[in-house]
Amino acid sequence: MEMNKETLEKMQQMRLQGMYYAFKTSLETLRMESMTIDQFVSWLVSSEWDDRRNRAVERAVKSANFRYKANVEEIDFSIERGMDRNQILRLAELGFVKEHKDLFVTGSTGTGKSYLATALGYQACQKGFKVQYASTARLMGQLKAAKAKGTILLELKKIERMDVLILDDFGIQPFDAQTRGLLLDIIEDRHGKKTSIITSQIPVKDWYDIIGEKTIADAVLDRIVHQAVRVELTGDSLRKKNIKKESVYL
Repeated sequence: MEMNKETLEKMQQMRLQGMYYAFKTSLETLRMESMTIDQFVSWLVSSEWDDRRNRAVERAVKSANFRYKANVEEIDFSIERGMDRNQILRLAELGFVKEHKDLFVTGSTGTGKSYLATALGYQACQKGFKVQYASTARLMGQLKAAKAKGTILLELKKIERMDVLILDDFGIQPFDAQTRGLLLDIIEDRHGKKTSIITSQIPVKDWYDIIGEKTIADAVLDRIVHQAVRVELTGDSLRKKNIKKESVYL
C-alpha cells in the first residue's frame, strides 16, 4: 500500500492527472486484478492520453472566445432554409480546413449563419486546430486600437497563427480607409495557408461595394472568392419563428 501511495504522489508531481485518477480508481475498485499487465499499462496510458486531449480541447475552446456553444449534431436540418445536410456533414469532417480553403456562410438575419460557423469552429477545436471567433466590426475596432498603441504587428501575428479564423457579421458596418487596410493584411497573411470562415447578411456579389476602395477590394476578393466553399441560407428568421411559437402559449 505504501508503494501505491508513493506512485500516486509521483504521478501528481509529474502532472499525470489522467493516469493518477485511473490508477487511484483501480486501487479502489480492484479493477487491475481483472487485467493482464499489458492491458493495465495500456489502460493507464489511454487514460492519460484522453485526459490531456480533453484538457487541450477545453483550452482551445476557451481561447477561441466563442459567443456561445454550438454543435454540428444539434443542427436542425428539418427547417427549410436551404441547408444541405450532406454538405454540412462533409464540412464537419474539416477537409476544407486541412486544404486551407475559406468558407462563406451567407443569408438573411436569424437563419443560423453564426451558429453553423461556431459549430464548425467547435469541431475544429476538438480536432486540435487553433480557432479564433470574432465579430468583424469588433475585431477591426480592436486592431485600430492596437495600431494606435503600436502593437498592431503583434496582434496580426496572433491572427495569422490561427488555423481557423471566424469573421462573423462581415460587412454589417462599412469599412473605412484604416479597416480596409487591416482586412487586406489579415487576408494576405492567411491566404493559401490558413482557413477563414466568414458569415454575412450580404451576398458575396455585393462585398466589393462594402469593402469600398477599388484597389483593396480587388486584392481582398481575388484572394478569397475563387477557391472558397459557399453555404447560402434562405428563409425567415428562426428567432421570429421561435417568438411566434412561444406566443401561441401566452
